[in-house]
Amino acid sequence: MITFDDFKKLQMCIATVKEVDDHQNADKLYVLKVDLGGEVRQIVAGVKQYYQKQDLIGKQVVVLKNLQPATIRGVESQGMMLATKDDNTLSILAPEKQVQNGSKVS
Repeated sequence: MITFDDFKKLQMCIATVKEVDDHQNADKLYVLKVDLGGEVRQIVAGVKQYYQKQDLIGKQVVVLKNLQPATIRGVESQGMMLATKDDNTLSILAPEKQVQNGSKVS
């Protein structure tokens, strides 16, 4: 269990996917450029087998932005796009309605 104060440390916000490229060293990964509202970041995401590039471009997603950057198969990821997965499906978490990039998730 974590405390509410721990939860408040998570900085989740809405971002729009601007670019999607294949990861050069991984078959299941994309490298995305996302606009967090005045800031563009690169995120590596394992969603390739569930989403086509064209379905992601322009999509608003939820991003954890204060996660320490990590190098994934040689490519830096500067955050994490949130998704849920069951036995058959992966679904990216997204706002129901269009909101401004950078809007906080609470």
